[in-house]
Amino acid sequence: MTQVKTTGLTKEVDFLSFTKSYINGQWVEGASERKYNDLNPYDHSVIATISIATKAQLEEAYQAAKAAKDEWAANTQLRQDVLKNFIQYLQDQQEAIINTLVLETGSSVLKSQVELQLTIGLLEETLKIVDSLGKVKTVDPTMPDKVNHVYRSPLGVVSTIAPFNFPLYLSIRSIAPALALGNTVVHKPDIQAGLSSGSIIAKALEQSGIPAGVFNSLLTDIEEIGDSMLDHPDVKLISFTGSTAVGRHIGRIAGGSFKRVALELGGNSPFIVLKDADVDQAVKAAIFGKFLHSGQICMAINRFIVHEDVYDEFAKKFVAHASTLPYGNPQDPTTIVGPLINQVQLDKALKKIGKLKEAGADVLLEGQLVGNVLTPYVFGNVDNSSEIAQNELFAPIAILIKASSDDHAIELANDTEYGLSSAIFTTDLARGEELALRVEAGMTHINDQTVNDLPNIPFGGVKASGVGRYGNPWIIDEFTETKWVSVQEKERPFPF
Repeated sequence: MTQVKTTGLTKEVDFLSFTKSYINGQWVEGASERKYNDLNPYDHSVIATISIATKAQLEEAYQAAKAAKDEWAANTQLRQDVLKNFIQYLQDQQEAIINTLVLETGSSVLKSQVELQLTIGLLEETLKIVDSLGKVKTVDPTMPDKVNHVYRSPLGVVSTIAPFNFPLYLSIRSIAPALALGNTVVHKPDIQAGLSSGSIIAKALEQSGIPAGVFNSLLTDIEEIGDSMLDHPDVKLISFTGSTAVGRHIGRIAGGSFKRVALELGGNSPFIVLKDADVDQAVKAAIFGKFLHSGQICMAINRFIVHEDVYDEFAKKFVAHASTLPYGNPQDPTTIVGPLINQVQLDKALKKIGKLKEAGADVLLEGQLVGNVLTPYVFGNVDNSSEIAQNELFAPIAILIKASSDDHAIELANDTEYGLSSAIFTTDLARGEELALRVEAGMTHINDQTVNDLPNIPFGGVKASGVGRYGNPWIIDEFTETKWVSVQEKERPFPF
Protein backbone atom coordinates (compact mmCIF):
# COMPACT_ATOMS: atom_id res chain seq x y z
CA MET A 1 0.00 0.00 0.00
CA THR A 2 1.21 3.51 -0.80
CA GLN A 3 2.59 5.23 2.26
CA VAL A 4 1.07 8.61 3.04
CA LYS A 5 3.19 11.35 4.52
CA THR A 6 1.64 13.66 7.05
CA THR A 7 1.94 17.41 6.79
CA GLY A 8 4.16 17.86 9.81
CA LEU A 9 4.25 21.60 9.16
CA THR A 10 4.07 24.42 11.63
CA LYS A 11 6.02 26.97 9.62
CA GLU A 12 3.84 29.44 7.73
CA VAL A 13 4.00 29.04 3.96
CA ASP A 14 4.28 32.00 1.58
CA PHE A 15 1.67 30.99 -0.98
CA LEU A 16 2.38 34.11 -3.04
CA SER A 17 5.57 32.41 -4.20
CA PHE A 18 3.76 29.40 -5.69
CA THR A 19 3.38 30.82 -9.19
CA LYS A 20 3.90 27.56 -11.09
CA SER A 21 1.36 25.03 -12.29
CA TYR A 22 1.17 21.64 -10.62
CA ILE A 23 1.23 18.82 -13.19
CA ASN A 24 1.80 15.12 -12.54
CA GLY A 25 3.21 15.77 -9.09
CA GLN A 26 5.66 18.48 -10.20
CA TRP A 27 5.69 22.27 -9.97
CA VAL A 28 6.34 23.46 -13.53
CA GLU A 29 6.78 26.90 -15.06
CA GLY A 30 4.12 27.85 -17.58
CA ALA A 31 5.54 27.34 -21.06
CA SER A 32 3.72 30.24 -22.71
CA GLU A 33 5.63 33.39 -23.57
CA ARG A 34 2.78 35.32 -21.98
CA LYS A 35 2.92 36.44 -18.34
CA TYR A 36 0.12 37.41 -15.99
CA ASN A 37 0.55 40.01 -13.27
CA ASP A 38 -1.56 38.98 -10.30
CA LEU A 39 -2.79 42.23 -8.76
CA ASN A 40 -3.96 43.20 -5.30
CA PRO A 41 -7.47 44.55 -6.05
CA TYR A 42 -7.18 47.20 -3.36
CA ASP A 43 -4.14 49.08 -4.67
CA HIS A 44 -3.36 47.28 -7.97
CA SER A 45 0.13 46.37 -6.74
CA VAL A 46 1.63 43.24 -8.29
CA ILE A 47 1.70 40.45 -5.72
CA ALA A 48 2.93 37.74 -8.13
CA THR A 49 3.90 37.24 -11.76
CA ILE A 50 2.67 34.03 -13.33
CA SER A 51 3.88 32.27 -16.46
CA ILE A 52 0.82 31.00 -18.31
CA ALA A 53 0.52 27.23 -18.81
CA THR A 54 -0.04 26.11 -22.41
CA LYS A 55 -2.46 23.79 -24.15
CA ALA A 56 0.36 21.23 -24.48
CA GLN A 57 0.88 21.33 -20.70
CA LEU A 58 -2.84 20.88 -20.21
CA GLU A 59 -2.63 17.74 -22.34
CA GLU A 60 0.19 16.49 -20.09
CA ALA A 61 -2.10 16.99 -17.11
CA TYR A 62 -4.89 14.99 -18.70
CA GLN A 63 -2.55 12.16 -19.62
CA ALA A 64 -1.24 12.07 -16.07
CA ALA A 65 -4.77 12.09 -14.64
CA LYS A 66 -5.77 9.25 -16.95
CA ALA A 67 -2.76 7.16 -15.97
CA ALA A 68 -3.36 7.69 -12.23
CA LYS A 69 -7.09 7.08 -12.03
CA ASP A 70 -7.29 3.30 -11.61
CA GLU A 71 -4.82 3.00 -8.73
CA TRP A 72 -6.35 6.00 -6.98
CA ALA A 73 -9.87 4.61 -7.30
CA ALA A 74 -8.80 1.24 -5.92
CA ASN A 75 -7.25 2.56 -2.69
CA THR A 76 -9.93 3.68 -0.25
CA GLN A 77 -7.54 4.03 2.68
CA LEU A 78 -5.19 6.24 0.68
CA ARG A 79 -8.02 8.56 -0.33
CA GLN A 80 -9.13 8.82 3.27
CA ASP A 81 -5.62 9.51 4.57
CA VAL A 82 -4.98 12.20 1.97
CA LEU A 83 -8.21 14.01 2.84
CA LYS A 84 -7.45 13.87 6.57
CA ASN A 85 -3.98 15.29 5.97
CA PHE A 86 -5.50 17.94 3.71
CA ILE A 87 -7.74 19.12 6.55
CA GLN A 88 -4.81 19.23 8.94
CA TYR A 89 -2.71 21.23 6.49
CA LEU A 90 -5.40 23.88 6.07
CA GLN A 91 -5.74 24.12 9.83
CA ASP A 92 -1.96 24.46 10.22
CA GLN A 93 -1.76 27.19 7.58
CA GLN A 94 -4.84 29.24 8.47
CA GLU A 95 -3.06 32.56 8.85
CA ALA A 96 -1.14 32.21 5.57
CA ILE A 97 -4.28 31.16 3.68
CA ILE A 98 -6.35 34.04 5.03
CA ASN A 99 -3.57 36.48 4.17
CA THR A 100 -3.45 35.16 0.59
CA LEU A 101 -7.22 35.47 0.16
CA VAL A 102 -7.14 39.05 1.44
CA LEU A 103 -4.24 40.15 -0.76
CA GLU A 104 -5.20 38.34 -3.95
CA THR A 105 -8.99 38.67 -4.01
CA GLY A 106 -9.72 41.78 -1.93
CA SER A 107 -11.66 39.66 0.55
CA SER A 108 -12.16 41.11 4.01
CA VAL A 109 -10.52 39.27 6.88
CA LEU A 110 -13.98 38.20 8.07
CA LYS A 111 -14.97 36.83 4.68
CA SER A 112 -11.63 35.01 4.35
CA GLN A 113 -12.08 33.41 7.76
CA VAL A 114 -15.59 32.31 6.84
CA GLU A 115 -14.38 30.88 3.54
CA LEU A 116 -11.62 28.86 5.16
CA GLN A 117 -13.91 27.44 7.83
CA LEU A 118 -16.50 26.51 5.18
CA THR A 119 -13.74 24.74 3.25
CA ILE A 120 -12.59 22.73 6.26
CA GLY A 121 -16.18 21.83 7.11
CA LEU A 122 -16.79 20.63 3.57
CA LEU A 123 -13.69 18.44 3.66
CA GLU A 124 -14.78 16.92 6.96
CA GLU A 125 -18.16 16.06 5.44
CA THR A 126 -16.48 14.68 2.32
CA LEU A 127 -14.63 12.12 4.43
CA LYS A 128 -18.00 10.45 4.98
CA ILE A 129 -18.36 9.50 1.30
CA VAL A 130 -14.90 8.03 0.67
CA ASP A 131 -16.13 4.46 1.07
CA SER A 132 -19.16 4.93 -1.20
CA LEU A 133 -17.50 3.12 -4.11
CA GLY A 134 -18.18 -0.54 -4.71
CA LYS A 135 -21.03 -0.53 -2.25
CA VAL A 136 -23.57 -3.19 -3.11
CA LYS A 137 -27.24 -2.54 -2.57
CA THR A 138 -29.72 -5.38 -2.89
CA VAL A 139 -32.87 -4.24 -4.63
CA ASP A 140 -36.10 -6.05 -3.88
CA PRO A 141 -36.54 -8.52 -6.73
CA THR A 142 -39.49 -8.14 -9.02
CA MET A 143 -38.88 -11.59 -10.49
CA PRO A 144 -38.40 -14.93 -8.71
CA ASP A 145 -34.85 -16.12 -8.16
CA LYS A 146 -33.29 -12.87 -9.37
CA VAL A 147 -30.96 -10.86 -7.14
CA ASN A 148 -30.31 -7.23 -8.06
CA HIS A 149 -27.22 -5.31 -7.05
CA VAL A 150 -26.34 -1.65 -7.60
CA TYR A 151 -22.68 -0.64 -7.85
CA ARG A 152 -21.04 2.77 -7.88
CA SER A 153 -17.77 3.44 -9.67
CA PRO A 154 -15.74 6.60 -10.38
CA LEU A 155 -16.35 8.48 -13.59
CA GLY A 156 -12.62 8.82 -14.29
CA VAL A 157 -11.06 12.17 -15.19
CA VAL A 158 -12.93 15.32 -14.12
CA SER A 159 -12.41 18.94 -15.21
CA THR A 160 -13.03 21.52 -12.48
CA ILE A 161 -13.23 25.23 -13.29
CA ALA A 162 -13.57 27.76 -10.46
CA PRO A 163 -14.43 31.48 -10.14
CA PHE A 164 -12.62 34.32 -8.37
CA ASN A 165 -15.12 35.28 -5.67
CA PHE A 166 -14.92 32.34 -3.20
CA PRO A 167 -11.91 30.77 -4.90
CA LEU A 168 -10.79 28.30 -2.26
CA TYR A 169 -14.20 27.05 -1.19
CA LEU A 170 -15.77 26.87 -4.64
CA SER A 171 -12.76 24.94 -5.92
CA ILE A 172 -12.80 22.45 -3.07
CA ARG A 173 -16.56 21.98 -3.42
CA SER A 174 -15.87 20.15 -6.69
CA ILE A 175 -12.34 18.85 -6.12
CA ALA A 176 -12.90 17.17 -2.74
CA PRO A 177 -15.88 14.95 -3.66
CA ALA A 178 -14.31 14.14 -7.03
CA LEU A 179 -11.16 12.87 -5.30
CA ALA A 180 -13.01 11.18 -2.46
CA LEU A 181 -15.06 9.18 -4.96
CA GLY A 182 -12.00 7.93 -6.82
CA ASN A 183 -11.83 10.37 -9.70
CA THR A 184 -8.73 12.26 -10.81
CA VAL A 185 -8.87 15.99 -11.40
CA VAL A 186 -7.54 18.61 -13.79
CA HIS A 187 -8.31 22.00 -12.26
CA LYS A 188 -8.29 25.53 -13.66
CA PRO A 189 -8.73 28.38 -11.22
CA ASP A 190 -9.66 31.85 -12.39
CA ILE A 191 -6.16 33.21 -12.84
CA GLN A 192 -7.13 36.39 -10.96
CA ALA A 193 -7.32 34.11 -7.92
CA GLY A 194 -4.90 31.46 -9.15
CA LEU A 195 -2.91 31.24 -5.92
CA SER A 196 -5.95 31.07 -3.65
CA SER A 197 -7.87 28.72 -5.91
CA GLY A 198 -5.06 26.59 -7.34
CA SER A 199 -1.67 26.85 -5.65
CA ILE A 200 -2.89 26.58 -2.05
CA ILE A 201 -4.83 23.43 -2.94
CA ALA A 202 -1.99 21.89 -4.94
CA LYS A 203 0.54 22.54 -2.17
CA ALA A 204 -1.82 21.17 0.47
CA LEU A 205 -2.48 17.98 -1.52
CA GLU A 206 1.20 17.55 -2.32
CA GLN A 207 2.01 17.74 1.40
CA SER A 208 -0.89 15.41 2.14
CA GLY A 209 0.61 12.58 0.10
CA ILE A 210 -1.54 12.60 -3.02
CA PRO A 211 0.03 10.45 -5.79
CA ALA A 212 1.37 12.13 -8.92
CA GLY A 213 -1.27 12.77 -11.55
CA VAL A 214 -4.30 12.47 -9.28
CA PHE A 215 -4.66 16.24 -8.91
CA ASN A 216 -3.34 18.76 -11.43
CA SER A 217 -3.76 22.54 -11.29
CA LEU A 218 -2.96 24.82 -14.21
CA LEU A 219 -2.45 28.57 -14.02
CA THR A 220 -3.73 29.43 -17.46
CA ASP A 221 -6.52 31.24 -19.29
CA ILE A 222 -9.02 30.72 -22.10
CA GLU A 223 -6.87 32.69 -24.54
CA GLU A 224 -4.23 29.98 -24.15
CA ILE A 225 -6.27 26.76 -23.92
CA GLY A 226 -9.61 27.56 -25.55
CA ASP A 227 -12.21 24.84 -24.93
CA SER A 228 -9.70 22.07 -24.27
CA MET A 229 -11.00 21.44 -20.74
CA LEU A 230 -14.47 20.95 -22.16
CA ASP A 231 -14.00 18.82 -25.25
CA HIS A 232 -11.04 16.66 -24.20
CA PRO A 233 -11.93 13.02 -24.97
CA ASP A 234 -10.80 11.75 -21.55
CA VAL A 235 -12.99 14.15 -19.56
CA LYS A 236 -16.11 12.51 -18.15
CA LEU A 237 -17.54 15.43 -16.18
CA ILE A 238 -17.12 19.20 -16.19
CA SER A 239 -17.77 20.94 -12.88
CA PHE A 240 -18.05 24.70 -13.32
CA THR A 241 -19.03 27.60 -11.10
CA GLY A 242 -19.42 30.94 -12.84
CA SER A 243 -21.59 32.94 -15.18
CA THR A 244 -24.69 31.65 -16.91
CA ALA A 245 -23.32 32.70 -20.31
CA VAL A 246 -20.24 30.50 -19.88
CA GLY A 247 -22.41 27.73 -18.42
CA ARG A 248 -24.53 27.72 -21.58
CA HIS A 249 -21.38 27.45 -23.68
CA ILE A 250 -20.18 24.50 -21.59
CA GLY A 251 -23.57 22.84 -21.87
CA ARG A 252 -23.55 23.07 -25.65
CA ILE A 253 -20.10 21.49 -25.93
CA ALA A 254 -20.66 18.85 -23.26
CA GLY A 255 -24.03 17.88 -24.69
CA GLY A 256 -22.53 17.18 -28.08
CA SER A 257 -20.25 14.51 -26.63
CA PHE A 258 -22.58 13.33 -23.83
CA LYS A 259 -20.31 14.51 -21.03
CA ARG A 260 -21.80 15.12 -17.64
CA VAL A 261 -21.91 18.62 -16.20
CA ALA A 262 -22.33 20.09 -12.73
CA LEU A 263 -23.03 23.79 -13.23
CA GLU A 264 -23.56 26.41 -10.54
CA LEU A 265 -24.30 29.58 -12.42
CA GLY A 266 -25.52 33.13 -11.97
CA GLY A 267 -28.17 34.21 -9.52
CA ASN A 268 -30.73 36.94 -9.02
CA SER A 269 -31.62 36.17 -5.43
CA PRO A 270 -34.81 37.83 -4.12
CA PHE A 271 -35.09 38.84 -0.46
CA ILE A 272 -38.83 39.03 0.26
CA VAL A 273 -40.08 41.07 3.21
CA LEU A 274 -43.74 40.36 3.95
CA LYS A 275 -46.06 42.76 5.75
CA ASP A 276 -45.82 40.82 9.03
CA ALA A 277 -42.01 40.62 9.03
CA ASP A 278 -39.79 41.66 11.92
CA VAL A 279 -38.29 44.59 10.02
CA ASP A 280 -35.36 45.15 12.36
CA GLN A 281 -34.18 41.56 12.03
CA ALA A 282 -34.84 41.60 8.29
CA VAL A 283 -32.56 44.61 7.92
CA LYS A 284 -29.74 42.91 9.83
CA ALA A 285 -29.99 39.84 7.60
CA ALA A 286 -30.32 41.98 4.49
CA ILE A 287 -27.16 43.96 5.16
CA PHE A 288 -25.10 40.80 5.62
CA GLY A 289 -26.60 39.03 2.59
CA LYS A 290 -26.01 42.02 0.33
CA PHE A 291 -22.66 43.45 1.35
CA LEU A 292 -20.58 40.41 2.33
CA HIS A 293 -17.59 40.47 -0.05
CA SER A 294 -19.00 43.67 -1.57
CA GLY A 295 -21.86 41.73 -3.15
CA GLN A 296 -19.54 39.53 -5.23
CA ILE A 297 -21.34 36.26 -4.43
CA CYS A 298 -23.63 34.26 -6.67
CA MET A 299 -26.08 33.87 -3.76
CA ALA A 300 -25.89 37.52 -2.69
CA ILE A 301 -29.22 39.32 -2.41
CA ASN A 302 -29.88 40.91 -5.77
CA ARG A 303 -33.42 42.25 -5.31
CA PHE A 304 -35.15 43.40 -2.12
CA ILE A 305 -38.86 42.83 -2.67
CA VAL A 306 -40.69 44.57 0.16
CA HIS A 307 -44.40 44.69 0.96
CA GLU A 308 -45.69 48.24 0.55
CA ASP A 309 -46.95 48.36 4.15
CA VAL A 310 -43.40 48.06 5.54
CA TYR A 311 -41.46 49.42 2.56
CA ASP A 312 -40.71 52.86 4.00
CA GLU A 313 -39.66 51.49 7.40
CA PHE A 314 -37.42 48.86 5.83
CA ALA A 315 -35.86 51.34 3.40
CA LYS A 316 -35.10 53.89 6.12
CA LYS A 317 -33.50 51.35 8.47
CA PHE A 318 -31.63 49.57 5.69
CA VAL A 319 -30.07 52.81 4.44
CA ALA A 320 -29.14 53.85 7.98
CA HIS A 321 -27.33 50.55 8.54
CA ALA A 322 -25.66 50.42 5.12
CA SER A 323 -24.27 53.93 5.57
CA THR A 324 -22.31 52.83 8.66
CA LEU A 325 -20.45 49.87 7.10
CA PRO A 326 -16.66 50.23 7.39
CA TYR A 327 -14.93 50.29 4.01
CA GLY A 328 -11.38 50.45 2.75
CA ASN A 329 -8.30 48.24 2.86
CA PRO A 330 -9.36 44.60 3.40
CA GLN A 331 -6.19 43.99 5.41
CA ASP A 332 -7.82 46.07 8.14
CA PRO A 333 -9.84 43.48 10.12
CA THR A 334 -12.65 45.99 10.70
CA THR A 335 -13.28 46.45 6.96
CA ILE A 336 -16.54 45.05 5.59
CA VAL A 337 -16.72 46.62 2.13
CA GLY A 338 -13.49 46.23 0.16
CA PRO A 339 -12.58 46.56 -3.51
CA LEU A 340 -14.18 44.80 -6.44
CA ILE A 341 -11.93 42.22 -8.04
CA ASN A 342 -10.75 44.32 -11.01
CA GLN A 343 -11.30 47.51 -12.99
CA VAL A 344 -13.63 45.80 -15.46
CA GLN A 345 -16.02 44.80 -12.67
CA LEU A 346 -15.80 48.27 -11.16
CA ASP A 347 -16.62 49.91 -14.50
CA LYS A 348 -19.61 47.56 -14.90
CA ALA A 349 -20.88 48.54 -11.46
CA LEU A 350 -20.55 52.25 -12.20
CA LYS A 351 -22.43 51.76 -15.48
CA LYS A 352 -25.27 50.03 -13.63
CA ILE A 353 -25.46 52.90 -11.17
CA GLY A 354 -25.73 55.32 -14.09
CA LYS A 355 -28.54 53.29 -15.68
CA LEU A 356 -30.49 53.17 -12.42
CA LYS A 357 -30.28 56.93 -12.12
CA GLU A 358 -31.28 57.42 -15.76
CA ALA A 359 -34.30 55.17 -15.22
CA GLY A 360 -35.50 57.41 -12.40
CA ALA A 361 -34.92 55.08 -9.47
CA ASP A 362 -34.90 56.78 -6.07
CA VAL A 363 -31.34 57.32 -4.82
CA LEU A 364 -31.74 56.37 -1.17
CA LEU A 365 -28.01 56.18 -0.46
CA GLU A 366 -25.41 57.81 -2.69
CA GLY A 367 -22.23 55.81 -2.47
CA GLN A 368 -18.81 56.98 -3.52
CA LEU A 369 -15.69 55.70 -5.22
CA VAL A 370 -12.78 55.83 -2.79
CA GLY A 371 -9.70 54.64 -4.61
CA ASN A 372 -10.70 51.18 -5.85
CA VAL A 373 -13.47 50.77 -3.26
CA LEU A 374 -17.10 51.37 -4.16
CA THR A 375 -19.11 52.13 -1.03
CA PRO A 376 -22.76 50.97 -0.73
CA TYR A 377 -25.40 52.39 -3.03
CA VAL A 378 -29.11 51.92 -2.33
CA PHE A 379 -31.88 52.57 -4.89
CA GLY A 380 -35.61 52.49 -4.24
CA ASN A 381 -38.74 51.93 -6.36
CA VAL A 382 -36.80 50.01 -8.98
CA ASP A 383 -38.77 48.43 -11.83
CA ASN A 384 -38.52 44.63 -11.49
CA SER A 385 -38.68 44.23 -15.26
CA SER A 386 -35.78 46.62 -15.89
CA GLU A 387 -32.47 45.42 -17.30
CA ILE A 388 -30.68 46.08 -14.02
CA ALA A 389 -33.20 44.18 -11.89
CA GLN A 390 -33.21 41.24 -14.29
CA ASN A 391 -29.45 40.71 -14.13
CA GLU A 392 -26.86 39.92 -11.48
CA LEU A 393 -25.37 43.03 -9.85
CA PHE A 394 -22.22 41.49 -8.29
CA ALA A 395 -21.42 44.77 -6.57
CA PRO A 396 -22.36 46.70 -3.38
CA ILE A 397 -25.51 48.02 -5.04
CA ALA A 398 -28.88 47.35 -3.40
CA ILE A 399 -32.17 47.74 -5.26
CA LEU A 400 -35.55 47.90 -3.51
CA ILE A 401 -38.77 46.87 -5.24
CA LYS A 402 -42.24 47.47 -3.80
CA ALA A 403 -44.82 44.65 -3.70
CA SER A 404 -48.54 45.25 -3.23
CA SER A 405 -49.24 41.87 -1.58
CA ASP A 406 -47.66 38.59 -0.58
CA ASP A 407 -48.74 36.99 -3.84
CA HIS A 408 -47.37 39.93 -5.78
CA ALA A 409 -44.04 39.54 -3.97
CA ILE A 410 -43.80 35.89 -5.05
CA GLU A 411 -44.74 36.86 -8.60
CA LEU A 412 -41.99 39.48 -8.68
CA ALA A 413 -39.47 37.06 -7.18
CA ASN A 414 -40.17 34.49 -9.91
CA ASP A 415 -40.10 37.01 -12.74
CA THR A 416 -36.50 36.25 -13.73
CA GLU A 417 -34.66 33.58 -15.71
CA TYR A 418 -32.55 32.76 -12.64
CA GLY A 419 -33.34 30.58 -9.63
CA LEU A 420 -30.45 30.01 -7.25
CA SER A 421 -31.12 31.25 -3.71
CA SER A 422 -33.92 33.26 -2.09
CA ALA A 423 -35.24 34.38 1.30
CA ILE A 424 -38.57 35.23 2.91
CA PHE A 425 -39.06 37.22 6.11
CA THR A 426 -42.31 36.63 7.99
CA THR A 427 -43.49 35.95 11.55
CA ASP A 428 -45.87 33.25 10.27
CA LEU A 429 -43.45 30.36 9.80
CA ALA A 430 -46.02 27.97 8.35
CA ARG A 431 -47.10 30.56 5.82
CA GLY A 432 -43.45 31.29 5.07
CA GLU A 433 -42.75 27.66 4.24
CA GLU A 434 -45.85 27.48 2.07
CA LEU A 435 -44.68 30.50 0.10
CA ALA A 436 -41.12 29.14 -0.04
CA LEU A 437 -42.37 26.21 -2.10
CA ARG A 438 -43.78 28.68 -4.62
CA VAL A 439 -40.48 30.49 -5.12
CA GLU A 440 -38.72 29.22 -8.24
CA ALA A 441 -35.29 28.71 -6.70
CA GLY A 442 -33.17 25.79 -5.67
CA MET A 443 -33.00 27.16 -2.11
CA THR A 444 -35.27 29.36 0.01
CA HIS A 445 -34.39 30.53 3.53
CA ILE A 446 -37.11 31.69 5.91
CA ASN A 447 -36.10 34.52 8.25
CA ASP A 448 -32.50 34.40 7.04
CA GLN A 449 -30.50 35.89 4.20
CA THR A 450 -29.67 34.22 0.89
CA VAL A 451 -25.94 33.44 1.36
CA ASN A 452 -26.10 30.01 2.94
CA ASP A 453 -24.18 26.84 2.12
CA LEU A 454 -23.78 23.62 4.06
CA PRO A 455 -21.90 20.47 3.03
CA ASN A 456 -24.83 18.17 3.80
CA ILE A 457 -27.64 19.92 1.93
CA PRO A 458 -28.61 19.78 -1.78
CA PHE A 459 -26.97 22.99 -3.00
CA GLY A 460 -27.92 24.10 -6.50
CA GLY A 461 -30.21 26.16 -8.66
CA VAL A 462 -33.03 25.88 -11.16
CA LYS A 463 -33.73 27.58 -14.48
CA ALA A 464 -30.65 29.47 -15.72
CA SER A 465 -28.88 29.14 -12.36
CA GLY A 466 -27.50 25.70 -12.91
CA VAL A 467 -27.69 21.94 -13.25
CA GLY A 468 -26.97 19.34 -10.57
CA ARG A 469 -26.65 19.38 -6.79
CA TYR A 470 -23.66 19.63 -4.49
CA GLY A 471 -23.67 18.35 -0.92
CA ASN A 472 -23.65 14.92 0.70
CA PRO A 473 -25.20 12.58 -0.40
CA TRP A 474 -26.48 14.25 -3.57
CA ILE A 475 -22.97 14.87 -4.88
CA ILE A 476 -22.37 11.11 -5.04
CA ASP A 477 -24.79 10.82 -7.93
CA GLU A 478 -23.00 13.62 -9.77
CA PHE A 479 -19.47 12.19 -9.49
CA THR A 480 -20.03 8.45 -9.86
CA GLU A 481 -21.39 5.99 -12.40
CA THR A 482 -24.24 3.75 -11.27
CA LYS A 483 -24.41 0.20 -12.58
CA TRP A 484 -27.11 -2.44 -12.15
CA VAL A 485 -25.97 -6.06 -12.00
CA SER A 486 -28.60 -8.79 -11.77
CA VAL A 487 -27.90 -12.40 -10.93
CA GLN A 488 -30.40 -15.06 -12.05
CA GLU A 489 -29.88 -17.78 -9.46
CA LYS A 490 -32.14 -20.40 -11.05
CA GLU A 491 -33.07 -21.07 -14.62
CA ARG A 492 -35.64 -18.60 -15.85
CA PRO A 493 -38.44 -19.83 -18.07
CA PHE A 494 -39.05 -17.87 -21.27
CA PRO A 495 -42.29 -17.77 -23.26
CA PHE A 496 -40.62 -18.54 -26.60
